[in-house]
Parts: sequence; C-alpha cells; structure tokens
Amino acid sequence: MKITRRNFVKLTSAAVASVAAAPIFGGLGRAAVAPAMDRATRLDPRWSKQTTSICAFCSVGCGLLVHTSLETKRAINIEGDPDHPINEGALCAKGAATIQMTENPNRTLTCLHREPYGDTFVEKDWEWCKKRIARLIKDSRDKTFETTNAKGEVVNRTRGIASLGSAAIDNEECLAMHSFMRSLGLVYIEHQARI
Repeated sequence: MKITRRNFVKLTSAAVASVAAAPIFGGLGRAAVAPAMDRATRLDPRWSKQTTSICAFCSVGCGLLVHTSLETKRAINIEGDPDHPINEGALCAKGAATIQMTENPNRTLTCLHREPYGDTFVEKDWEWCKKRIARLIKDSRDKTFETTNAKGEVVNRTRGIASLGSAAIDNEECLAMHSFMRSLGLVYIEHQARI
C-alpha cells in the first residue's frame, strides 16, 4: 500500500478512534474505569464532606472544592471550584497538586534545628521552637528599637526585623499578622502578593 498524505490521515484517525473507544467497549476499558468508579464512590456525600477553600500557592485566589473523608477526617480530593468567579473550576499545575501540601508522606512533621556553625540537624519539639523564635524576635527588637528619630520625634520603631506576608493566608490572618507586626514596631512590612 502506498502511503499518501490522505492514507496517513485515515490510518491515524482510525487508530485514535479505536484507542478512544477502548474504555467504552470493555476489556482494557473495564480496568481503566474501575479506579474512577472507586474514586466516585469515595466522593459520595454519605462518605465525604465537601467544603470550599482558596488555593494557597499564589495571590490569584483560585477557588477549591475540598472533599474530606468522614471516617478518617483527611482530605481525599481537591479540585477547582466551578462556581468560583476567578478560576471557574480551572487550576494551574500547582493548584492541581494542592492535596500534596497536606496528604504527602514525604512532608516534614518535626522541627529540625542546626546550631550556628554546626553541620548536623537535631530534632526539636514544637514548644522549644516557639520559645526560641520568640526569644530571637525579642532580642532583635530590643537591640534595634528606636524611641525617637534624629529630629527628636517619637517613632517607636525597629528596623532590625522585617515581615514578609504570604498569599497562603486569608484576609483575617493578614490583618492579625499585620497588627502584631505593627505592635512590635516593625517598619518593613511587605506581602508576597505585591512582590
């Protein structure tokens, strides 16, 4: 058979159609449909709860639908929210992988601390880490706190600490964080969405 452009297009179309029809007509298709049916069963309202959320990767604010298992209380599926005005159900590659932020066996669940000039990390508990962070913030603030400027005006500020907010937190968390940073006297306050 002589291969012409027309014959090539016909053969390619037939091959694509047969591969596309395989899941419908059994055999290989049944094996491919079974996991999808199992997933659909797990998303049934009797077994899971659906809540809306916002993607935490950037400052766009795409809407998500999060399905949580009623048995394990863990996320089992995260997908785009078709009713959300920003993304209308579509997600970028990072947003589509959002479930990996919480349901990832490789996620670090402990705090690791390395002493200055040290070469090994030591596992520490959360209480130790919180106290250490609070101590470092207080020491930096105390060293760099200015009550007045060169003109003698009251400023009550510190230039030794800066804050960089995250698009992964909502407006209420941003307000609380901003208020806390201002109460410490920070001047350099920035947000990831503006960078």
